[in-house]
Amino acid sequence: MKHIDIRQILTSPESFFEKPVTVCGWIRLCRDSKNMAFIALNDGTCLGHLQIVIDKSKVTLPEGASRVGSSVMVKGTAVRSFNKNQAVEVNADSVVLLGDCPLDYPIQKAKTSLDYLRTLPHLRVRTNTFSAVFRIRSRISAAIHRYFQSNGYIYAHTPIITGSDCEGAGEIFQVTALGYAPEYKSAEEYYAADFFGRRAGLTVSGQLEGEVMAMAFGKIYTFGPTFRAENSNTTRHAAEFWQIEPEVAFADIDDIIEIATQFIKYIIKAVLDECPEELALLERFYEPGLSAKLQKVVDDDFVRIDYTEAVDILKKSGKDFVYPVEWGLALQTEHERYLTDEVFNRPVFVVNYPKDIKSFYMKLNPDGKTVAATDLLVPGVGEIIGCSEREADYDKLVKVIEERGMKMSDYSNYLDLRKYGSVPHSGFGLGLERILMYVTGMGNIRDTIVFPRAKGELR
Repeated sequence: MKHIDIRQILTSPESFFEKPVTVCGWIRLCRDSKNMAFIALNDGTCLGHLQIVIDKSKVTLPEGASRVGSSVMVKGTAVRSFNKNQAVEVNADSVVLLGDCPLDYPIQKAKTSLDYLRTLPHLRVRTNTFSAVFRIRSRISAAIHRYFQSNGYIYAHTPIITGSDCEGAGEIFQVTALGYAPEYKSAEEYYAADFFGRRAGLTVSGQLEGEVMAMAFGKIYTFGPTFRAENSNTTRHAAEFWQIEPEVAFADIDDIIEIATQFIKYIIKAVLDECPEELALLERFYEPGLSAKLQKVVDDDFVRIDYTEAVDILKKSGKDFVYPVEWGLALQTEHERYLTDEVFNRPVFVVNYPKDIKSFYMKLNPDGKTVAATDLLVPGVGEIIGCSEREADYDKLVKVIEERGMKMSDYSNYLDLRKYGSVPHSGFGLGLERILMYVTGMGNIRDTIVFPRAKGELR
């Protein structure tokens, strides 16, 4: 059916004044009286609502066409609004009910708790909160592509089904065409009879394949779904998430830190520039000062400290941390947030982590104890980027794989890259949902994903 997007009318109201318009949408609010009715209509093309004014002496309102959640088509005339909070409204000539919504529609109130809405993922997207969150998700995704494309990167589509565990942590979802099969006497026999003839799983990262592409194209990035069977039920973990992973040849740890800094500033500035209405709503209801926080990231220099220095700061803080602070242990969220929120009040790169707490592929530093790895920590969240220079030395990489008890044959292609024209190269991984939590003020990663996947949660 031919109609005008509400976004067009709200963006350029003057061009529609005193002109006939046809709009479609869902009823968000309705004030209905004996003689008049006022409908707040939203069609999904923008965050704002268009007010429909219905004079009941002239227009018959169909049964159900005043219920929240119902969808309608309205024909009428766009006019200048007398309400100072809106520029335009539509005087209806006719209202057609497209889809009735019964009185038990579960989203009735303007303010509904996020915990409750999490039980209604198929309906919560119609609320203002999630309209704002997922609009920002769309805009930031576009900005991610724009940054890399404008800087000469190739977009690489890496496989979702893989035979290797990039992180070496064993947290992969198994992919099989056999299902339960008691006739096989061993795991090896089972995998040999399966679709690929070997064990397969959903990827935890596109990095290994991304390195293959970087060895041919110089600068590449991946941006797609990744999966982790991590038995964690926190507000920051999901079993399925989208990850951005650039890989850059002829780049050391300093180069990739500079790229990560530029990238973060670019995409946050894009949100500030392109989503002011969405940020204003989220700032009002969820995180006061949100826009100022984001602007500070764009304007400020990022701090860079060594892991050893970070441990010293934490040990001398006098804070009673839940998790112990010792050299050689991973930094926990409480440690990261102390550094960003209380010590530096800005994003922090922590560099040169102990090799035993980082992934096998990271470049060993000359001290033999640490690797050229860094995490970018941001106030209010903690880590959002994991970054490193990759080990380019064949013999050193083989040694690490052996020491960690990993299956050498799973990494034969990866090792070949170190045999045939190896070069220094670096990359990082950024979880889309993690950066979304930061820019939207959402405290739970499940509120940045339409249908979140987590331990015991599959809808």
